[in-house]
Amino acid sequence: MEFNQTNFAQILEELRDAARLQGNMLTSEQISEAFEQWQLDDEKLALIHDYFRNNHIGIDEQGDVEENLSGDDVDFLEMYLGELRELPSVTDGEKRAVIMSALANDSDAQAKLVEIFLPQVVEISKLYAGQGVLVEDLIGEGNVAAATAVTMLECVENIDEVEGFIGKMVMDAMEELINEDSDNRQIDENVLGKVNEVNDKARELYENFLRKVTVKEVADELGITEEQVLEAVKFSVNGIAYIENGDQI
Repeated sequence: MEFNQTNFAQILEELRDAARLQGNMLTSEQISEAFEQWQLDDEKLALIHDYFRNNHIGIDEQGDVEENLSGDDVDFLEMYLGELRELPSVTDGEKRAVIMSALANDSDAQAKLVEIFLPQVVEISKLYAGQGVLVEDLIGEGNVAAATAVTMLECVENIDEVEGFIGKMVMDAMEELINEDSDNRQIDENVLGKVNEVNDKARELYENFLRKVTVKEVADELGITEEQVLEAVKFSVNGIAYIENGDQI
């Protein structure tokens, strides 16, 4: 069949919708069947798999997802999943009844729905593993988001969209946590870079003058303000010994 970009985009959207109903997971078979009309080769299918993974949708090769888990993540998941296995299981029919009651603002049903959704939060967290945030923290943030989502079900048009709505809020919360962590790490790296820069320049001047140097001398040499030098000294672990009073600021 001749390639049609509009149809291709529509299938991608349909698969994203299917993933939301499956805990943000797809199977290789689903993807292959969806695009079988174009008889795509393995290389093109691999690109499609990469597209979904980049959008935090897991493919059924679970090993690939779990490669991103650190030792601490694995240890925590072992313990946490053991706790989740002690929760009573529910059938699809029972889950649907809980969702209907939650839609009617039944607080007990909303709490039960969060409990039912806990294993899906775990699966979603694996999709965000390896991005600087521990899975434990991702799950904690996801659980809070799920608890919030079940109180906002008036935003959902029908019962079949509930799980996708909760999943979307969980994913958004995890992404926000990762972004905040990334921003904080960037700030830390910038501060560390400035501390090292001030320390190196102060040491160079100390070796040239054979005495401790002033904040102003370092600032003038680096072309920065004295306040920036003082801030670097403040954030250094033990002060900067090459600067006058640099261990007391």
